[in-house]
Amino acid sequence: MAGSKKTVKTGAAPAGFKNAALFTFVAILAGFSIEILTSGGGIDVPGWPFNLIFLLLFGGSIFAVGLLFRERPLVSWLGGIPLGLSLIIGIALLSFIGGVLPQQEYPQGSIMTVLRLNGMFSSWPFALVTLLFLVNLGLSLVWKIIPFRASNLQFMLFHGGFWLALSCGLLGNSQLERLVVPLYEGKASNVAYDNKTEKVIHLPFSIYLNDFQIDEYVAEFALYDPQHDQVIEPKSKMMPELRKGAKAEWEGIGSVTVLDYLPDALPDSKGTPVPVGDKKGVRFAKVKIDENGKISEQWISSGSETLHIQPRFVPMGGYYIVMADGPPKAFRSNVMLIGEGGTRKVETLEVNKPVDMQEWKLYQMGYDEKAGRWSTMSLVEAVRDPWLPAVYLGFFMIMAGNVLYFWKGMKKMEAA
Repeated sequence: MAGSKKTVKTGAAPAGFKNAALFTFVAILAGFSIEILTSGGGIDVPGWPFNLIFLLLFGGSIFAVGLLFRERPLVSWLGGIPLGLSLIIGIALLSFIGGVLPQQEYPQGSIMTVLRLNGMFSSWPFALVTLLFLVNLGLSLVWKIIPFRASNLQFMLFHGGFWLALSCGLLGNSQLERLVVPLYEGKASNVAYDNKTEKVIHLPFSIYLNDFQIDEYVAEFALYDPQHDQVIEPKSKMMPELRKGAKAEWEGIGSVTVLDYLPDALPDSKGTPVPVGDKKGVRFAKVKIDENGKISEQWISSGSETLHIQPRFVPMGGYYIVMADGPPKAFRSNVMLIGEGGTRKVETLEVNKPVDMQEWKLYQMGYDEKAGRWSTMSLVEAVRDPWLPAVYLGFFMIMAGNVLYFWKGMKKMEAA
């Protein structure tokens, strides 16, 4: 209408991706500024029960603000898509830095420690951007929940699961326990050690190690050049395996044929290898050496420092025929888990195959590498994460949201 005055809203919040990106950049800059002022002190996640109290207050505050101040321009912008996308990019950028740069100890005063680039996921920049993203995600979720519409169910499941998994994963980190339990064959123990603090912690159950086993790749024999400290390749260009009947030739030098192979043997009083029980001996192989028509038969062995048996190798020209043990292929611990009240169960611990015991997950971690296949010690990792069920619930909600999304898409395609 001509002559009318155009009213302008006061206190309007900035809008658009440009301002959202600038806001995210300022938040990251503020986080690095805090790190500089605290000499890279980082942020400590509160422990139990303060982490739960913080989560309830934080979530409750977002819910209240989203309901009571929904029409305010600033609140509407905080829960908007432009800011959400900008914060996701900010989190991705900081995560990329944390993934590329080694997250390990550096000299005090270096730029890595002052900016806490070596501890990105417990730094102020990461914490601020993540908290702002949870605010953005929470506000948009509140506006879809109230008023409730069945058409918004997919959005609620996906974004609600994302909020739950992210918040519980971060706040539950303070209660995550990763302990190392050294076990010895024929003995039970409930003593564990914290890798970071080296603090001794007693588990609520005991682990009895019945037996520790290692599977190794097939042993090989090779022609070693001591002058140049290298292995000479045979005509086949492949390292020959140690098995009866195996043969390898080296052009201009000679050939070697395996006449006999003993995977577990010990030398008798005359030095002749005699087969013994499993894990009680070392590998021996009887080889026939054809050195340009000069034939000889000798025993070779990789020896064992643990059993105090010297390795055996035989000369061939200016070289030596040596035995090389195969690297570990797999290792496992046969254990008995003894719980409260004397409850027992027998399990086999393997790498990446955890066993559950009273809210703990037990993993095969390592062994005495110096002793090798004769190791009677097994290292077991015990992991406890009380917040993991909540994180899993969030993931299941995300999966349910995705299933519902594809189901709706299929229905629309059928209708079309």
